[in-house]
Amino acid sequence: MEIPEQLLDGYRAFKSGRYIEEAARYQALAAGQSPHTMIIACADSRVDPATIFAAGPGELFVVRNVAAIVPPCEPDGRYHGTSAAIEFAVTGLGINRIVILAHGQCGGIAAALAANERRPVGQFIGPWVDLLADVRDAVIERIEPSQPLLRQKALERLAVQHSLDNLMTFPFVSEAVDAGRLTLHGAWFAISDGKLHWLERDTGVFVPVEV
Repeated sequence: MEIPEQLLDGYRAFKSGRYIEEAARYQALAAGQSPHTMIIACADSRVDPATIFAAGPGELFVVRNVAAIVPPCEPDGRYHGTSAAIEFAVTGLGINRIVILAHGQCGGIAAALAANERRPVGQFIGPWVDLLADVRDAVIERIEPSQPLLRQKALERLAVQHSLDNLMTFPFVSEAVDAGRLTLHGAWFAISDGKLHWLERDTGVFVPVEV
């Protein structure tokens, strides 16, 4: 058995540490899960939702993809991994809230901006980040090319709002929201200083979370 040494060391530490401390919880979770929150986050290795929110096993239902994008509801019989996870979370697990968690220095957002400039971004990444085409074009029109960092940050945050709008195109999401069983939230995490910013839906402003 050829397990990479880094992964083996991590597993040993887990089994001798956290697993022992939370053995009863893991045993209970073997019978099923009932997470309270779904988080749709970026696949970026620097932004782990369980770490940011200090969540224990079974507390968060997490889906990660490039740029934390929620596609619109498209019942076309094709492959929709993120949509399938949303459906399971809402209709199967009955989660209470969904949080779209974006972050600074996002490579997926950078790819979306590069795609607009006809720079190569990847066979699969390109069509995926083009889901942000409308909001990307709005950012490009509003912010001068001489301010690339401002463009990047603006699109990172607008992408959250775009994904929240796309969530409401799923009938089972909009029904749960209208019935008061589900709330939708947006957040943006700054890697450099560890600050979390929460979206105020009424104003569209991301406000730093004070602790």
